[in-house]
Amino acid sequence: YRDIGFDLPLEYIGPYIEQGQIRTFTGFKYWAITGKGQDKIPYDPDLAAAKAVEHAENFLYNRARQAKKALPHMDRPPLMVAPYDAELFGHWWHEGIQWLEALFRKAQGTSELNFVTLAEYQRQYTENFESVPEFSSWGDGGYAGIWLEKSNDWLYRHSFKLLEYMMELADRFPDESGLRERVLNQAAREVLLSQAADWPFLLRSGKSGSFARKQIEDAVTNFSRIYEMLCANTVGTEWLTKLEKRNNLFPHINYRIFRRKR
Repeated sequence: YRDIGFDLPLEYIGPYIEQGQIRTFTGFKYWAITGKGQDKIPYDPDLAAAKAVEHAENFLYNRARQAKKALPHMDRPPLMVAPYDAELFGHWWHEGIQWLEALFRKAQGTSELNFVTLAEYQRQYTENFESVPEFSSWGDGGYAGIWLEKSNDWLYRHSFKLLEYMMELADRFPDESGLRERVLNQAAREVLLSQAADWPFLLRSGKSGSFARKQIEDAVTNFSRIYEMLCANTVGTEWLTKLEKRNNLFPHINYRIFRRKR
């Protein structure tokens, strides 16, 4: 595919790329995936949306065939577990969200397949075979080599130490409210930010490595400051408010999820 990061003049895209001069993929594409080579046809949203619906229908058709094939060998309706990387829908695959919508809409009109959570299935069928999945990933080689090698192995000691300290804080302050609860919730966000799988991935790829390193360092620094404030029984309200606005993922997070089970 073609991306404006390589098509448009540097003075146009400069403010949005690293150092204003390192061309990279931006995610904005004026052209459809047409085939190998640089000659592409313009992206047609209507055509792409229709193709997403077609692919959803094909997916449902093949899952129904798969279920029918397995049914004679089972004492209950077959269960197909289908976990997907969330960023596939909308990030790596622009029409992925449209595909999901079409999938649910098309399935609603058929009795061959039902969508169910694992918990719902377990409640309905309490006796099941126990299986243990292999440790694996979608990364190169099917293992964890991409996320744990010489370019990124240094970050884990920091991330795990933050997790250890977060559990300590959650145990020490189990029932906080008001300002202190806000501080603890922000500490939990910083822990999760330090654990983002994108950081080791970017460090290994060499693309935006300095950005990834800064994200990790910022999360560690922010958490450390919060930890020190709590230990000293002081809170920098202005600093906390700015941090909450900047790092505002999971707005309803509850720091108590880090408490140790008793």
